[in-house]
Amino acid sequence: MFYYIENDNTSPYYNLALEQAVFDRLDRRHSYCMLWQNHNAVIIGKHQITAAEVNQPFIDSRGISVVRRLSGGGAVYHDLGNINFTFITDTNTDASVNFAAFCRPIQEALVSFGVPAVISGRNDMTVNEKKISGNAQYSRENRVMHHGTLLYDSDLTVLSQALSGGTKVESAGIASVQSRVTNIRPYMHTDMPTDQFRAALRDHLFSALDMQAYSLSAEDTAATEALCDQIYSQWNWNYGASPPYNVRKSRRVEGCGTVEVLLNVGKEGIIENAAFYGDFFSVNDPSILATNLVGCRFEREELAKKVTVTYFHGMEAADLLALLVG
Repeated sequence: MFYYIENDNTSPYYNLALEQAVFDRLDRRHSYCMLWQNHNAVIIGKHQITAAEVNQPFIDSRGISVVRRLSGGGAVYHDLGNINFTFITDTNTDASVNFAAFCRPIQEALVSFGVPAVISGRNDMTVNEKKISGNAQYSRENRVMHHGTLLYDSDLTVLSQALSGGTKVESAGIASVQSRVTNIRPYMHTDMPTDQFRAALRDHLFSALDMQAYSLSAEDTAATEALCDQIYSQWNWNYGASPPYNVRKSRRVEGCGTVEVLLNVGKEGIIENAAFYGDFFSVNDPSILATNLVGCRFEREELAKKVTVTYFHGMEAADLLALLVG
């Protein structure tokens, strides 16, 4: 049986937790489908370095959340103009990487709406060679979760700025590939707002996949909320789970000189080594600060506790903090 789970929650932390709860808990004799939306968020692939993918000052200023997902692939931006789809089903190992099989019902729905969507490459859907959907998969024990985005009416300006990594990182982590993107809405035969598009897509999938509605139990909801609280809303998962990486940043300060910082960030986002170089004039010995940073999480609130005095002539503590994590 193919079931559809209605989900109107727009918290990215909750929604990624819900995917895992459905994957882990529900009867695997059946298949499941969900359409869902997130408030503004950057969703990071499991093997990516968050600091390399997001423009941290920009997302902080816009209140954009960052959440790591279970699947691999690149970082994507979600807002309420974007519709996400998830399929969870049993499969064999070969079928689990068949992205086209899962994208096909979505692509056919779009074509029925007048959108000339094609399945392109390994895991994209495009219109006129511009990306409208990115897809990723997570599999375990011959069960697969396939999920994707549909840029229906998203703010593409915010998307491009949010996904501009602001920190120079050196690592073996997986970097996103930037693509030309476009929204689906201008290509629709009949214009409709996002909520109507979501409803039309749901109706098409009900018919094409012969689905039935499914209601989560109170226990399923409680398990989802526990995953949300304990994993998906936690810094340790969204930032600290990045592979080890090196940060190199520099800034020229009038009357001081150039300040360059080198950080080795290890497991769980902990700074393992730190050093400051440059032709700067110092007020306090920066080697003291470097020593104090070791063992600290590479995270603004934690670093702010260490950067409390002026170390470089003409660079206040707030400016130094911005250099470290801005």
